[in-house]
Amino acid sequence: MRGVQKSYLIDYLDKKSPYGLDIDVRKFIPSEPVKLDEDRLKEVGIDPNYAGPGLYYQVDSSVMRKGSSISGLKVMSYDEMNNPEMGWRLISPDQDKYTAAAALYGRGGYVIIADEGVKVERPIQACLFMSAPGSLQAPHNIVIAKDNSEVSVFTGCTVMKEVVGLHVGITEFYVGKNARVNFVMIHNWNPDAHVRPRTAAVVEEGGQFVSYYINIGPVSSLQTFPKVRLIGKGAKAHMSSIIIGKEGSKIDVGSEVSLEAPETRAEIISRNIAMDKSEIIARARVIARAEGSGHTECMGLMLSDEANIVTVPELESSFKGAELTHEAAVGKLKEEEIYYLTSKGIERKEAISMLVRGFMRINIELPSVLKKQIEFATAMAAEGL
Repeated sequence: MRGVQKSYLIDYLDKKSPYGLDIDVRKFIPSEPVKLDEDRLKEVGIDPNYAGPGLYYQVDSSVMRKGSSISGLKVMSYDEMNNPEMGWRLISPDQDKYTAAAALYGRGGYVIIADEGVKVERPIQACLFMSAPGSLQAPHNIVIAKDNSEVSVFTGCTVMKEVVGLHVGITEFYVGKNARVNFVMIHNWNPDAHVRPRTAAVVEEGGQFVSYYINIGPVSSLQTFPKVRLIGKGAKAHMSSIIIGKEGSKIDVGSEVSLEAPETRAEIISRNIAMDKSEIIARARVIARAEGSGHTECMGLMLSDEANIVTVPELESSFKGAELTHEAAVGKLKEEEIYYLTSKGIERKEAISMLVRGFMRINIELPSVLKKQIEFATAMAAEGL
């Protein structure tokens, strides 16, 4: 059973998460795939004809395609993993009702392993697609970058426009010594979907973990709070998120990084855009348990008088040599900036789109292919405003 015993978890299906809208997970069940909408895949940057170093496609609870084309890189499904004990090491199955549901009923999920010294230049493409009404999709993903390796993973998650469903993706990252993992995830759900990703990472000496999360579409509710532990000297983590709240979306997104070794460094940056009647809570927490530095930056942009943004930056230190800083602001587009662009002959709608794209821009070192996918997603999001 995916590496853990089942029986005791039944009682945890009612254990609430401390954050986010509470929902009844018992209403959702795993389903067989109905169909794959390639147009929806393209909206989250997924190319059905991609011929990169590795790929993984899952529709509802069924694995459709998977594999690696290069030596030293393994891409398999969770159920094929020879060492099931690797699962649930960083995330407890009884953490809340969503992890319990994933442990009990989850199927599929990718396992990506980069062998020692292997550097994969192009990203591995993963797609998690929901098509069956009332379904639970709960894949368990594991990414392992062994010492001195580098791997990039691009994941697109989406759902058929009319489908009601619950997505609970469990993802655990292991970043070895002097290794690097670049992880980009783009979500485009619908107003009836509930989304509860559960993510954790551990980074060893000299390792780097870079995460870039984008939500571009309306969603009934979305809550996630990835946790990263920097356990080796000089380990680094960069967590970025771009959140667009549309319609009546209830969104609670944040990240936590724990500095647990000397010379570690953490950066958490979020850009949050609230439209219509959406509600966004943007969290950022850095915990210093050793000498290191951390910075959080939570920025919100209000595009509606009926929307709401709350930023929750947290800095916690138990080590006198640590340096932690934070920056937070919530505001609106400046009318003089819009006027300046329209005075140059640019239509008002396009002027607003340009300013929003500028607001969403986060400068971070990533492979060029990933940067292009991020630019594509943010441009698409800005056009829909």
